[in-house]
Amino acid sequence: MQGDQGLLYYLKGNALLQDITCLAADRMLIFASYSDVFHAVARNKEVVHTYEGHKARIHLLQPFGDHVISVDVANVLIVWDIQSEEEYLQVVFDKATFAVSAILHPSTYLNKILLGSEQGGLQLWNIRSNKLLYSFPGWGLGVTTLEQAPAVDVVAVGLVSGHIIVHNIKFDETLMKFQQDWGPITAISFRTDGHPVMAAGSPVGHIALWDLEEKKLISQMRNAHSTAIAGMSFVPGEPLLITNGADNAIRVWIFDGPGGTGRVLRSRMGHSAPPTKIRYHGQNGEQILSAGQDGTLQSFSTVHERFNKSLGRGSINKKKSKKKGLQHDTMALPPITAFASEVAHQSDWDGIVACHQGYITCTTWNYQKTSMGIHKLRPEEFSKNKPVDIYATAVDITSCGNFAVIGMSTGRVDVYNMQSGLHRGCYGKERAHEGSVRGLAVDGLNQLTITAGSEGLIKFWKFKTKDLVHSTDLSSSPSGILLHRDSGILGIAFDDFSISVFDIETRKIVRKFSGHHGRINDMTFSPDGRWLITSSMDCTIKTWDLPSGCLIDCFLLDSAAVSLTMSPTGDFLASAHVDDLGIYLWSNRSLYSLVSLRPLPADYEPSMVTLPGTCPLQDVDVAEGEETCDEMVEYDSPEQLGEQLVTLSSLPESRWKNLLNLDIIKKKNKPREPPKVATSAPFFIPTVPGLIPRYAAPEQENDAQSKVVNIGVLAQKSDFYIHLEEALSTNKYAAPLNMLKDLGPSNIEIELRSLAPEGGGSVEVMLSFLRMIGMMLNKKYNFELAQAYLALFLKLHLKIVSSEPSLLQEVSRLSTQLEETWIHLRTLFNQSLCVLTYMKSALL
Repeated sequence: MQGDQGLLYYLKGNALLQDITCLAADRMLIFASYSDVFHAVARNKEVVHTYEGHKARIHLLQPFGDHVISVDVANVLIVWDIQSEEEYLQVVFDKATFAVSAILHPSTYLNKILLGSEQGGLQLWNIRSNKLLYSFPGWGLGVTTLEQAPAVDVVAVGLVSGHIIVHNIKFDETLMKFQQDWGPITAISFRTDGHPVMAAGSPVGHIALWDLEEKKLISQMRNAHSTAIAGMSFVPGEPLLITNGADNAIRVWIFDGPGGTGRVLRSRMGHSAPPTKIRYHGQNGEQILSAGQDGTLQSFSTVHERFNKSLGRGSINKKKSKKKGLQHDTMALPPITAFASEVAHQSDWDGIVACHQGYITCTTWNYQKTSMGIHKLRPEEFSKNKPVDIYATAVDITSCGNFAVIGMSTGRVDVYNMQSGLHRGCYGKERAHEGSVRGLAVDGLNQLTITAGSEGLIKFWKFKTKDLVHSTDLSSSPSGILLHRDSGILGIAFDDFSISVFDIETRKIVRKFSGHHGRINDMTFSPDGRWLITSSMDCTIKTWDLPSGCLIDCFLLDSAAVSLTMSPTGDFLASAHVDDLGIYLWSNRSLYSLVSLRPLPADYEPSMVTLPGTCPLQDVDVAEGEETCDEMVEYDSPEQLGEQLVTLSSLPESRWKNLLNLDIIKKKNKPREPPKVATSAPFFIPTVPGLIPRYAAPEQENDAQSKVVNIGVLAQKSDFYIHLEEALSTNKYAAPLNMLKDLGPSNIEIELRSLAPEGGGSVEVMLSFLRMIGMMLNKKYNFELAQAYLALFLKLHLKIVSSEPSLLQEVSRLSTQLEETWIHLRTLFNQSLCVLTYMKSALL
């Protein structure tokens, strides 16, 4: 999340300050306007130019070579130089006689633009000389759109009456007329792949296709969009039409079949109305199910938009609904208010159950088939009549995917089978609660069903027998509940804006949180159950730490989050907001950076945070205005945490664990046959280096080599030996210990073996080694090395130690020291094991 604690952060791009009202593009830049300002954006993410000068809202943009033309609603036309951002020309039109409503640069018309007006007239202007070249009288109806035809000098003019005029502007001659009955023409486009076809859009979402040779209607693409067609464009030289509409969808249509009608090749769409409920689907954290006010249920992928899919719109009768179409569909169900999903058995039968606003019937949905399911879940007594004042309020689905539990506004709670859709019983004699059911949940093992009623009761029922097990009276009326199945923790939101955390094992309230100043819209748990994240109508999102019972993060938004869901993998928090079509992802910074989880102070004022932007190439670790906490520094662990604790070395086990078994290891690794010396090849004759190649004379073997071993070579002292000798006087054993830690097991054995007098050592150096072991035991670090080195030393030199009084005395002192240390360690181990056993078995 965002805020000074910084648990979550987001990718922030150069988003514009307000909603984009007009868009245009040339081959290099994208021009986007809001209010009286427009920007030039490069590479879809970087604002490179800003153009300010209009005093009213801009509604038309037209790139024009090195210039760009903008028109505002006050009827002021300005020509801008793209690079210098300066005005090249400004023309003011009289709004009463010529209100500019469309703009076009005709093909091959150098420095000229064609303007359409709300009065119906057209004007051709030379921008360079600022001259009106020609005025077209028009057709007495307002011009809505202008489009260049594939033929030079020919322009298609769309009118508010639904007429399309194909006009030759060179001779001011109308070539053909068409008429649509669906209202004003919103967009026009021409095919350029050899077929003389013109497509026209309408405000109701229909598309008409006209044959320009036969001058007739070829076909209609009804309900191409559920709202007005905002724009359309044929791909040059391809039978592909790209359309977009106000329903938040963009579609690519391909014309490859008989009849001239296009079919959807690919599409990308979101909700046409704000989402009301979002939940992660499955355990991989890659799909988010979203229910919107438009009545659709959609799945959005956090990996790539090509995995997005729409499950469609709820319908009472799908066959009748398809016949009536989107505009006159009386069979459509109201928007989904709550739903639950489970991936178990989703390939066998429906895995999603949803309840609708003010509707008694709950629907099932199939994620695999991406459509509404086959079952309608409602009590049998309401199968014929449809009560107005009774509706479903809460749903849940068991973790096995076999049963759905549905709560009603009357307090009734029913169980249905997801495979067959049959009713499997209800809780209570007639109803489970006196008031409306505000929330319900089923535990992970299908043992308990938990229901919450508006009368202020939380009830626990046996899932199978439907018997009441326990009832708890709450302090206030609950507005919703959320169960974390893995930990058995139940979050309860109340109408008084407070939150309680309930343990379903002990059936007690274990935490209480207060701090929101508005209705709590939604809650979500982190995957490990340590965080409870809540959103409220006070426009804040807060993170509560359950073990400490503290608020650890809070941030303020400009619009309230109506729904929250956290990824099962813990990497993202998704949020949906009031009057916003998008779903926003917040990244969990605690997964990959150092984040302080200290409680926030009581007087903490959250800072305003902008919603995440979409900028895939620009990562911002810390949001603007957020300061890194100065007190949060990385913890540097000391060498010894405490005098009573034992510290082990960081060496791998191979360095010390097998010191006592080196002789066995050497026997196992001994080759069965001695290595053979490779016979020298006869054709490799050595030569003497030089300009003239000469063969080297064979060396005479010295058979009179001495067999006497040089004792002086064996008597050389190693560095480890020298440091032990020096430590007898200085009593500093850090240097020999560090040298020993750098050696391998075989070298360690050689060094310890050479400490004995017969190996070139002395009793004094052996005494120094034992003192080094004593120092390690005193300081209680490198504890396992001290044990291994001492064991190997005693194995090699036990006879010498037992015969030398000084060594025997030192070993006796080490024995006493070792025994005391082990007694202390054993006590600590027993205490820890006792506490762990108690925590596992006892019911707290």
